[in-house]
Amino acid sequence: MAVNNPYATYQNNSVNTSTPGELTLMLYNGCLKFIQQAKRALEQNNIEEKNTFTQKAQAIVTELMVTLDQSQTISKEMMILYEFVNNRLLEGNIKNDVALYDEAASIITEFRDTWKQVIQINRTKMYGNVDEV
Repeated sequence: MAVNNPYATYQNNSVNTSTPGELTLMLYNGCLKFIQQAKRALEQNNIEEKNTFTQKAQAIVTELMVTLDQSQTISKEMMILYEFVNNRLLEGNIKNDVALYDEAASIITEFRDTWKQVIQINRTKMYGNVDEV
């Protein structure tokens, strides 16, 4: 007998009903969550967990890279920054250096905050004044 998990159902519905822009925002938030978890694991000297969370963050960055619309002029600059973030995560994982994780998180936070503004502007244009994302 399967037990229903309301939180898992909510998460699944959130993903299935979100716009592409909202999904991108979820990716940024997920990446930041995994970076923070990797840092926490590193501080607790849990190397295996740190590695797992780092790889999850890297998988999200890779997904962002793969889905980047190459027809847009800004895509090349974004790709360079994504590659830099991936490198910082890789180096942070190898060197056990929290500062490298912080660099990666800083860039992803900038992307996330900018993306939130874009979503908000688009919603305002489409629907008038709306609550924040």
